[in-house]
Amino acid sequence: MSSVKVMEIVVMKHCCERMTKEIEHLSICDNPFNCSDAIIYYDLKIDEYGLIVHDGGGSYICIDFCPFCGAKLPESKRDVWFEKLEALGFTDLLGRTDIPPEFRTDEWYRKRP
Repeated sequence: MSSVKVMEIVVMKHCCERMTKEIEHLSICDNPFNCSDAIIYYDLKIDEYGLIVHDGGGSYICIDFCPFCGAKLPESKRDVWFEKLEALGFTDLLGRTDIPPEFRTDEWYRKRP
């Protein structure tokens, strides 16, 4: 998976054209969890894919393989994200607004050596 920066907008290349289309659709939804056309959720900051659960909340079921082409998806970085933030002293993250900006995007793991 690679990304291309175009006019300050990051366009991600996902495993297949259909997955890319589904993820790009999220950008036109005010809230993908309330958009009946949104079926795939992608969390950039933890590199995690999921199937949206349309139950009125913000839930999704994590997936390891693309439902369209069958490709293995990247391993979620959720646990590493929490570990890195805890190492910086951020233990209770609920409602925090002072999380470093690089941890709100993929910057924190893209910069890793």
